[in-house]
Amino acid sequence: MNLQLATSAGVGLVAVYGDAGGAGFLVVLTHGAGGLPGTTDLLAARDAALAAGGAVALVTQPYRVRGARAPGSAVLQDKAWTEIVAALRAEIPAAASVIVGGRSNGARVACRTARAVGARGVIALAFPLRPPGKPGSSRVGELREPRAAGIAVLVVNGERDPFGIPDAADADRVVVVPGETHAMKGHTAVVRAAVAEWLAELPI
Repeated sequence: MNLQLATSAGVGLVAVYGDAGGAGFLVVLTHGAGGLPGTTDLLAARDAALAAGGAVALVTQPYRVRGARAPGSAVLQDKAWTEIVAALRAEIPAAASVIVGGRSNGARVACRTARAVGARGVIALAFPLRPPGKPGSSRVGELREPRAAGIAVLVVNGERDPFGIPDAADADRVVVVPGETHAMKGHTAVVRAAVAEWLAELPI
């Protein structure tokens, strides 16, 4: 099922996979700043959620639909994201639980809005802990926001990610993929297994 969802920032595009009418939970995933939702790590997370019996929505955010590569204002981006998640809840009412996530910038958005959308958990792929070359600038506060609200967080980062790797104390589970960079183009089986194991333990 493909949807076009109107938001305050423009139209977002959503591809829904799985049994939207019977899935007990919904996983909503989105891309990094200049990317699209077809990256190998997002698809691995999608496949793990589908195998666990969930429905999955892969979201192309409005700024990318417009052709922009940078998301712009975090406030406006977060508002549009919460509107998309709310619309998906209405479209897929059978899914009592919602898990949000994404890669890189998308993981940041998911963390910042997890409480507002009532998420049960967050899947943070390639979370960009700090800009490369700026060790004093950390986004760990965003990563910790969901846990402060009692929301479980899974982090999957590459061992050679120049943005850094969160500490084990920053999330409920931190999985480091050997040899991978920020792109995490390989080791899809590792990513899929990490998401599958975490979902199996999550009370959803």
